[in-house]
Amino acid sequence: MIRELFHTQEHRKFSSELTKPIICTRDDAWIGDGYYFWYDENDAHIWGKKSKTKTGAYDVYVANVNCNSVLDTVFNEEHYKFWLIQIEKVAKHILKKTGEKPTLKEANDYFKEKGTWNEVSGIMFQDLPTNPDLLLIKPIISHSGKTTYFVYKKRIQLVVYDETIISNFTFKLTLPC
Repeated sequence: MIRELFHTQEHRKFSSELTKPIICTRDDAWIGDGYYFWYDENDAHIWGKKSKTKTGAYDVYVANVNCNSVLDTVFNEEHYKFWLIQIEKVAKHILKKTGEKPTLKEANDYFKEKGTWNEVSGIMFQDLPTNPDLLLIKPIISHSGKTTYFVYKKRIQLVVYDETIISNFTFKLTLPC
């Protein structure tokens, strides 16, 4: 299955448009080193406004990604169950060895060292959006004043490990932060 996905980068005023995505190698990258894409264009814009602010603008690119060899933890129940088992197995292993819960970097380093994700070209995963302004349903306010949100939207990303599954990588637009 080919999916159209979005890649966000810092706008560089005096550079030409990218011809391929930039690999993320940050220690806090959710699923380790890879090319990160957003499933929803709105999330690409939110990420640009929040995290790509050094130059005062960000660029959004669009690409087609062949997801046939992607571990799809969002839409495929078997993949999700496999994913959960792997994450918890690694966390328990590191916890038993060190006596502490692993950091994200420690878990990703373990996966990389063991080659856990070598058989997949990428991983589709999700978390919940943290901006309640994006939700169209009013929050529930309890008698004690506590606010609870009905978080019905997923924030979906794809990390690509094998750039050959990316095609038609194209500049879409530049916007201010």
